[in-house]
Order: sequence, then structure tokens, then C-alpha cells
Amino acid sequence: MHPFDDEDIVRGQAGLGLELLDDIPDLAHVVVPIGGGGLAGGAAMAVKLARPEVRITGVQAAACAPFAASLREHRPVPVAGAATIADGIAIKRPGNLTLELIERWVDDVVTVDDDAIAEAMVLLLERGKLLSEGAGAAATAALLSGAVTPAAQGVTVAIVSGGNVDAKVLADLIARREARVGRRVRLRTRVPDRPGGLAGLLDTVAAAGANVLELSLPRDDASLPLAQTGIEMLVELRGAEHADALAKALDAAGYAP
Repeated sequence: MHPFDDEDIVRGQAGLGLELLDDIPDLAHVVVPIGGGGLAGGAAMAVKLARPEVRITGVQAAACAPFAASLREHRPVPVAGAATIADGIAIKRPGNLTLELIERWVDDVVTVDDDAIAEAMVLLLERGKLLSEGAGAAATAALLSGAVTPAAQGVTVAIVSGGNVDAKVLADLIARREARVGRRVRLRTRVPDRPGGLAGLLDTVAAAGANVLELSLPRDDASLPLAQTGIEMLVELRGAEHADALAKALDAAGYAP
């Protein structure tokens, strides 16, 4: 059985649209990921047949987005595609059936890049307590990035359509976001190369309320004076303002970062 270009598959996925209609009386806008188009086409058809005024927006990963050209030419147009965190929707060619459904029932198709998808994955986990794979977070990413504007009235729904994500990938995404928002900062400075030289630096870091996650002493920097040693630290903070406060505290104590 074809994973998306099959009438029975599409009928089954249309059940998502029926559930939305049952659960949300003031449904106004549905944002749904698009890979091959079975989920988006089926859900859109179910919603539009009952309530044609509801807007449907499909979301593709920018690295592999064949629907734009396919909709323009009214035929499936394959694309080369590229590696993307949303590999679950990285379909290089729309189905014949699903292209017709998207063309008829979906109002708009947009794309989002991997950075926006990664941000959405972490936000869904941190704030929504939902573990989402890249493909599943595409609709949320479209709303967060501004690629899709929510309805002015009524409820806008972002479909989270999968949670098959590798634990290491998720850990890397969390670490990257922590760095981006200033919760993890890597600092380089120097201390006197004598007993107690490092202790003074760590006292300053502790007094500023920062937590040291990693620490190393690179001694092969030719620009360092003989009486000093380099320090590289990864510190955990509350955010960007806390990072600025730590930098000022280090500078005032003679440890210019």
C-alpha cells in the first residue's frame, strides 16, 4: 500500500479533519505539515466539505518542497531535495491523487527552514510538553516564524503529526537553543598561572550565580604571557541579561572575557 497516494490512506487521514470539526466549534484555520500530501489533503477535504470558510495552510520543509512547482504546473514535479531535520515530510514528488486534493482543498502552501523547525521542536517540548519530530513540528514552526498568520477570530490549529525523533538529535537541538537564548555561554579568559589563580575566577563566577558545566586550561596559546594560562568555560545561566551581568562581573574582577 502506498504511504500517501492511496484513497484508503487519504480517507483514514481525513479522520483528523472530522475530529477537528467535532472538538473545535469555532475552528477558523488549520495549519498542517505536507510531505506526500495524504494527511493535508484528507484533513482539508473533510474540513472544507463541512465548513468551506475554514482556511487550510500546508507547510513543507524548505529543503525539500515540491508542491510549489507542482501546483504551478498542475502536475507532480519532482525536486532533488536535500537533507532536512524534517525527514518525515521530505518527499521529492507529490502523488497524483494527493496533488489534486491539495490543489482543490488547501488554500495555501508555505515553507519553513530547519532553524525554524528546530526552534519549534524545542518550544513544543519545553512549553507544550509534546515530543515532536521535525516533520511534526513544521506547522508550529510556520506560526512561530511568521510564515503563517493565525486567524484574527476563531481558533487556529497547528497539527503536530509525529514524535519519532532521535534522542541525540533532540539533545543537540536543546543545547543549541540554550546557547542561542543565552542560557549556555562559552567564555574564554586568562588567569595568573600560580596556585589559587583559578580559584579566584571560579569565586567570581559563583558569586554571579552562574554554573560551570565544562572547564579547560589551554596552555598552547602563543599570545599568552608566560605568567598566565588560558581558561575556557561553558557556563549555565538564566538568559541573555544574566550573561551580560556575568561578563561585567568578570571584567570588574580583572578576568576580561
